[in-house]
Formats: sequence, structure tokens, C-alpha cells
Amino acid sequence: MRRGRPGPLTRGTGERTLVSVGNDISDDIDGDPEREAPPAERAISRLWHVTLSVSGPETPLTEVRRGLEQLAHDHPFLLTSRYATDHAEIRYWEEARDLHDAAAIALRLWGEHRSTAGLPPWETVGLEVIDRATYHQRVAEGYGPPPAVPVGVHPF
Repeated sequence: MRRGRPGPLTRGTGERTLVSVGNDISDDIDGDPEREAPPAERAISRLWHVTLSVSGPETPLTEVRRGLEQLAHDHPFLLTSRYATDHAEIRYWEEARDLHDAAAIALRLWGEHRSTAGLPPWETVGLEVIDRATYHQRVAEGYGPPPAVPVGVHPF
């Protein structure tokens, strides 16, 4: 499955892209689902700031850290991760057409990388997805999380 990342959309390659119901204008132009929409008619991707919270049974800190470092390697847009023995918070930027697509991708992140990154068997317990303008407005007003500094994987 293709994720909503930068680059041209490819049609007829057997890959599927997450889209919101009724919002994919490139799927039905003049009744031909194989014909791609002109650039001016394509849905424009936006950046979304994602905060994903996961929790579960206690896991040794070294295993949690190793898994999160591998996730950061596998998912290059990861900004920062904070962790403890029974929970973690991951913050990153996601490019997607709309909030629904960004949230769907975020909700799958932990499960899809659990085995490849060696992540603990935790479940998603929280999700916040906000657009870039809202993120910057919150930071400028002193609300919300400060910019992700230092970048990387850190204990709480």
C-alpha cells in the first residue's frame, strides 16, 4: 500500500493510496479511472503534525529505546520520541491530502512497524493531528508542545 508521501501519484501500478471518501477527484475524470487528473485538479497534500501516544505492559527501557530508534530510522519524518517502561509518545510530520488520511496513516504506524522495528506490543491510546498553521499558532501563543528539540529518542 502506498502512503501519502511526496511525489507523483501513479495509476495502474497496482498500488493503492489512502484517500478520503468522495475526495479523490483523480479517480473519476470523464468516467475513466485510469486517466490521471491534470495537475491543477489534483488534491494538494498538506503537512500535518502528529502526536501518537502508545501504552502497554512494562518493557525494559533498553528494548523500548532500541525499537524507537529503529522506528526513527525506518520513518525518516519522525521528529522526536519520548518513552518510559509502559508508554511512549511519538511526534512527527505527515504529508497527506486531508486530516482523515493523516489520521489513518498515524493509526497504522505502530502496528505496521511493530515487528520490523521490534516495538513493544503496545496499543495506541491517543492521537492528535493538527495542520501546520495550527501547530505554529499554538507554539507562537505559548500553548501546545514546544518545537521538537532535541530531535531524537529520549526518556520522559
